[in-house]
Amino acid sequence: MARRRNAAREARRAARRAPRPPDAPSPWPFVGMGLMAASLFLHGASVLVAPWWGVVLLLVLWVAAFVVCVRWWTPHPRRVPLVAVVSVGVWFVVLLVGAVLGGW
Repeated sequence: MARRRNAAREARRAARRAPRPPDAPSPWPFVGMGLMAASLFLHGASVLVAPWWGVVLLLVLWVAAFVVCVRWWTPHPRRVPLVAVVSVGVWFVVLLVGAVLGGW
């Protein structure tokens, strides 16, 4: 009986000491950066309908969102696609407000 307890205790210790394989990388930051690339094209193509200062404002906002995505790549990988979606939403709202109120 004592041998079984000792064997079980040793097995638990060995299981605790066994190295764990590294976790697989999350795909969400890659999805988010793909969306950020798509939103960059939207922001850049705004030069066709918006004045230069509106495009500069949009590109500054995009750079700020890109910096947030890069900083959140490892600590918050699931938030990176959300930042990209918000970037597209901001682009849409800015162009809509500019067209309605600014006559772009």
